[in-house]
Amino acid sequence: MHLTSERRLDDGVLEREFTLGEIPGILWTPGSASAPAPLILLGHPPLGLRTMYPRLAARARHSAAEGFATATVELPGSGDRPRLPAVEQARADLRRALEAGEPVSDETVDALVLPLVDKAVPEWRAALDALLALPEVGGPVGYSGGVISIGIRLAVVEPRIVAAGLFAGSLVPRAMFEEARQVTVPLHVLLQWDDEGNDRQAALDLFDAFGSTEKSLHAHMGGHTGVPRYAGDAAARFFARHLK
Repeated sequence: MHLTSERRLDDGVLEREFTLGEIPGILWTPGSASAPAPLILLGHPPLGLRTMYPRLAARARHSAAEGFATATVELPGSGDRPRLPAVEQARADLRRALEAGEPVSDETVDALVLPLVDKAVPEWRAALDALLALPEVGGPVGYSGGVISIGIRLAVVEPRIVAAGLFAGSLVPRAMFEEARQVTVPLHVLLQWDDEGNDRQAALDLFDAFGSTEKSLHAHMGGHTGVPRYAGDAAARFFARHLK
């Protein structure tokens, strides 16, 4: 990990940009902490860190007020990272299906999501290695938001993640349902009931598939971007229970 910039935000949160090899990332830590802060990994859609920065920074500052450090990394094929041709083709196929009002095929969903999961999860784990080596960052670790399939895979393979807040707002390959049955960490799942880009029944079936004995589904009326502000308060209480 190589730190590339550092600045103090107006609420005292320390924001540091870094690279992990060629992968950009951002770390936020509380302004004052007497002990290493628990860490939340901030997931996000593959739109690029520059595009997602305002929302990520807002989530980070909210978490810092609760005493958490947060971090994120650029997803494969996003931002200035090299594109993934197969994923780009699947994204074009998805757009064509949606514009034509046709169902999205399982093949398109697999091609869109599975390569991203396969590449992103090892990168998140490498970032976690580097972040936990910093004296101001400690466990336990949570994962929050982003592409739900990445969160599922991380919850299965990464023992340092002890709780996950997932957003049921992205297409999920059928193969991920079997992985969901292997998830055992506490889960806080957010569902937008009228999400125009998400299959509500598939999201409910996925929630049912999770193997966790502690899991809660928080459904709100509205579309994909209509998540109410108070939903963040419920997520903060969830992480406070499991990371403090």
